[in-house]
Amino acid sequence: MNYLKEKRVALLFTAIGALGGFLYWRFVGCVSGTCPIQSVWYWSTLWGAAVGYLVGDFINDFVQKRKKKAEEEK
Repeated sequence: MNYLKEKRVALLFTAIGALGGFLYWRFVGCVSGTCPIQSVWYWSTLWGAAVGYLVGDFINDFVQKRKKKAEEEK
């Protein structure tokens, strides 16, 4: 449970990224079917989730470091 609390921003961005990847496949996608990432919905969704997790984890670490620094200054 503690892990979920620590990583809630990253998990939120993972869900947003997965949704974004799926919507990208649905509305932009690859018409010919020869694009390796965009040709099927699950690859676009997985890549979107991976990018979302990376961005969310970066933001989460940044926020945690700022909070820690602010607590140390007090």
